[in-house]
Amino acid sequence: MLGAWRSHSDYQSFLVENTRPIYASDKNRVLQFSEALSKLYNLDLDVLKPVVEPYYSNTGSPAKNQPEVFRSFVLMSMLKCHSITKWVYMLHHDVLLCYMIGVSPDNIPGVGTHYDLINRFWLEDPDIEKDRQDSLHPFKRKPRKKLAKNQKLPPRHPGIIQKFVDLTLQGKNFESRPEKLLQQIFAYVAFRPSAEALILGDTEKLSISGDGTCIKTGGSPFGIKTCDCAKNGIFNCDCHRKFSDPDARYGWDSYHETWFYGYSGYFLVIYNEELKSDIPIYLRLVEAPRYDGVTAIVALSEARALYPDFSFDKFIGDCAHDNYPTYHLLNKWNIKPVIPLNKKNKGKSQYQGTVKINENGIPVCMAGLPMVYNGFMKDRNRIKWRCPFATGKVDSCNCKDKCSSSDYGRTVYTKPSSDPRLFTAIPRGSDEWKDEMRKRTSSERDNKRLLNDYELELSKTRGKKRWSFWIMIQLYQYSS
Repeated sequence: MLGAWRSHSDYQSFLVENTRPIYASDKNRVLQFSEALSKLYNLDLDVLKPVVEPYYSNTGSPAKNQPEVFRSFVLMSMLKCHSITKWVYMLHHDVLLCYMIGVSPDNIPGVGTHYDLINRFWLEDPDIEKDRQDSLHPFKRKPRKKLAKNQKLPPRHPGIIQKFVDLTLQGKNFESRPEKLLQQIFAYVAFRPSAEALILGDTEKLSISGDGTCIKTGGSPFGIKTCDCAKNGIFNCDCHRKFSDPDARYGWDSYHETWFYGYSGYFLVIYNEELKSDIPIYLRLVEAPRYDGVTAIVALSEARALYPDFSFDKFIGDCAHDNYPTYHLLNKWNIKPVIPLNKKNKGKSQYQGTVKINENGIPVCMAGLPMVYNGFMKDRNRIKWRCPFATGKVDSCNCKDKCSSSDYGRTVYTKPSSDPRLFTAIPRGSDEWKDEMRKRTSSERDNKRLLNDYELELSKTRGKKRWSFWIMIQLYQYSS
């Protein structure tokens, strides 16, 4: 059961009361942690209690110091320490760190208490998890064939994106995921306070960008042999083995052009143009070879359920998201897609109209010039295009009299319903399209900052559970 929960105001009083004497005697020592002290002082964990309380039983010994342990993980992250054993040792030898997480030196949470909190927040049957950890698993060798530069692994199952879209439109949800509580904790502790502080901007018209990243696990891809092959002189067998990270797989890193062993992380991020800041809103770890276009459907569905009071106006993704099922789903949700065309999909257009269009879905006039975007007519769900000569984009036109005698020039309409991939609500190549595409780098910066700046990959973390937990803690530090 959940024990006594110290309020945020009580923690603030405790922190000020105990750090004041240290500041008086060793000012530089306290100033060394000024940034961490400021974040912890403002980290209100009162909102966390109603979120996690249902996951504690009503009987048994009460779980003590839960907000203090959570705060301990946050401070660990800030100080780039990812070994719980090492961290508890540091707490026992530094009274200031103890006061910063909200405990006295004689009441320091142990190593087991820290691990228990991670297990508590992971919604998977412990018996199933232990059975998977103790079982033997197939040994997969590292693939030898390399892909071309910037090429990504294709979906392993043709039509899988359409199947996920169909399930989503039928009202099916993905609520059974074990990381659901971690996502809720992040939403209530970090993201919603940012929204209340007006850091997100207009929550009725949020632009989100989605992107995947490669996460290398600390577990070995070779596993531990349990067979007798070595005794019989066979040292290169493919027998089933035990793995410290049984969920890890080989995936292709298109940026570094190499195979990696671990997971694929998918993040949704909001970019605030006025503050020039990136605010992550969602995380999900999947198998390393999972195609980003597949993960995006699940991620968007879960994010909409996680933030039902926010409205997503635009979705910005790379060419891995360029497929008709995704466009149909986004249009159904009234989300404007901002996705570049994948060169591999060239020639797969669904458009059967008489108006000639170029490769970007822009109508081409009689003179062979791209027509000028003149706005999206929301009431009739169509895009208006005008003559480039009549709008002053070109100085002369030999086809003026043949095309239209009106000073307004020829007008053409395209409908997203006829081909949602080509006729996007924000036309490709327009100024608005370019401005939105620049925001896509926010998800890439989020990936870089998480893994490189916070040195998370150096932690040698193993297992989807611990990776998900640490990423959630890191994202709080990033978004606060």
